[in-house]
Amino acid sequence: MQILFKTRYEDDIGFLVKTGEKVRVGMVLAFLFAAPLFLQTYYLSELSLLLVYAIAGIGLMILTGYTGQVSFGHAAFLGIGAYCHAILISHGVPFTVSVVATMILCGLVGMALGRSASKMHGFYLAIATLAFLILVETLLGEWVSMTNGYAGFAVPGMKILGASLGKAWQQYYVNLFFILLVIVGAANLFRSPTGRAFLAVRDSELSARSLGVNVEWVKIQSFGVSAAITGLAGVLLAHQLSYLSPEVFGVLESLKLMLMIVVGGLGSILGAVFGAILISVLPIVISFLKDVLPPAVGQQPGLEPLLFGVIIVLFIVLEPLGIYGRWMKIRYFFETFPYYRKSSFVRQKSYLKTERLR
Repeated sequence: MQILFKTRYEDDIGFLVKTGEKVRVGMVLAFLFAAPLFLQTYYLSELSLLLVYAIAGIGLMILTGYTGQVSFGHAAFLGIGAYCHAILISHGVPFTVSVVATMILCGLVGMALGRSASKMHGFYLAIATLAFLILVETLLGEWVSMTNGYAGFAVPGMKILGASLGKAWQQYYVNLFFILLVIVGAANLFRSPTGRAFLAVRDSELSARSLGVNVEWVKIQSFGVSAAITGLAGVLLAHQLSYLSPEVFGVLESLKLMLMIVVGGLGSILGAVFGAILISVLPIVISFLKDVLPPAVGQQPGLEPLLFGVIIVLFIVLEPLGIYGRWMKIRYFFETFPYYRKSSFVRQKSYLKTERLR
């Protein structure tokens, strides 16, 4: 068992305070930086796509996991980010300028949606965000003069400071840079007053309001930050796909993002990464099941969303804390052995008594 002795005020806000955490993070970073040296192009592209989905998962996690605002329409921001970036660079806008402009646009659209939905809760908020997704998907398909409609839009190659980055390992390192930037930025966000306000609104809007928190403005900020990060994921996804179509950013994509954060573990940045790993592995499992199951079952077009829904329900019932919660239990067992007690993780009520006044 490792005991930490805090001798400075900075010890309370330090990253990776335990030796085991430093070792694990160091091993993961070493693997990620060395991956292009031993992985084939196909597997490197899959790993690169995993990093993109991890960024999108962190974006949705900020809104749903840390602020408590359910969104079934976050694939819309993926689509807005992908199309906006593709259109800008096709008109000669530099990559870095296009990324910043796309994130600003997505953030503003997210804040507008947050302003409209700031008074909604639960089921009504989910329906409102789903309607927004359908609206954006329809707009991308019908705005032929700008997006080329359902015929698709070819994404120009990635160029940074005049250098072409069309190879798989080059795009991989770009994605790796951005996900490290997003993880560090998100971790620092929740050490700031804004991030703590997000958490206060998630735990109890009534209590947060009684402490002087402007709940509506916090929700708008959360939507804006979440949409901007998801838009960044859309930028990188555009280069991964190389060809955009409105159907890619539909309801199924939003369901994937929701599955990612629920199964990975709500309220955790690492949970979004775990969820992205699951999303990357799940299509392989589904293709295997299609070969094993009888044709009457395996060839059904709705098999994939059905499995997504079943997995979400099973995790909510059997492991509400997701993969991250299970990892915390395993880590806590080894850290406290032989003094571990199962009752340490008895599930607690997720609401305060003040919430019952509604």
